Amino acid sequence: QVQLVESGGGLVQTGGSLRLSCAASGRTFSSYAMGWFRQAPGEERKFVAAISANTGSTFYADSVKGRFTVSRDNARNTIHLQMTSLKPEDTAVYYCAAQRGFGGSFTRKESYNYWGQGTQLTVSS
Repeated sequence: QVQLVESGGGLVQTGGSLRLSCAASGRTFSSYAMGWFRQAPGEERKFVAAISANTGSTFYADSVKGRFTVSRDNARNTIHLQMTSLKPEDTAVYYCAAQRGFGGSFTRKESYNYWGQGTQLTVSS
């Protein structure tokens, strides 16, 4: 069982930056692929970024590529999402998620086994 707790959300102006964090419980954190998803009001939860367990390879949605960076600190059981050049359309609740095992899709929310409670990001225009 893995418990995930996001933090770092808030209100930021267009063009600003913010870093989200996700702290995970458990001794096997390094074996989980980790992902970030977001959900805006009235929309489905969508993939944002992911980082693999073994190689630390990263993956991004086209909408955030070049602006967001996902990283992990296995010693601290934490992942981060550094967000720059923020736009109003980035406004959403951001969730981190953990995927056990190997070979699952990084971009499909159905592939993830554990979810945090979410943190709100609001980008003002």
